[in-house]
Amino acid sequence: MMTADDVVFVLDLLRRAEADVWVGGGWGIDALIGERTRDHRDLDLMHREDQESAVLAALSAQGFTESLDRRPVRFVMTAPDGREIDLHPLVFSGDGSAVQASPDPQRPFVYPAACFVTGTVRGTSVPCLSAEQQVYFHQGYEPSERDRHDMAQLRRVFGIATHF
Repeated sequence: MMTADDVVFVLDLLRRAEADVWVGGGWGIDALIGERTRDHRDLDLMHREDQESAVLAALSAQGFTESLDRRPVRFVMTAPDGREIDLHPLVFSGDGSAVQASPDPQRPFVYPAACFVTGTVRGTSVPCLSAEQQVYFHQGYEPSERDRHDMAQLRRVFGIATHF
């Protein structure tokens, strides 16, 4: 399990390594809401592709090792105790928007500049993805119960329309 303390620790570690990251997935939604609404098995982080070596060095120094390589789309770092960080490399444009490779090279994932916002984990301000961006990523597949829970939280707190 990835706890709130783990999230704050990892974000502080990467900030000190001068690596820009944004929380996505379940922790990203909980950060937007400002409270933990469920247990989390991992931490989804978007990072600047050109800072990947700093991300890897900082996490490796804490005992994380690469356990899955699906680059250029994503890769996973796992701690000796099983905690996982799912990393998503982003390539930024001058206007602050970014793209992430997708399994279909003709259709990369698009991140508008406005989707990079802040939320709160355990009283600490953290960089995360906007509610709209979270909804964008939760479409086009059969949702899990966790996904249904997360979208229900966005509807409850922000009144935002979701696909399920």
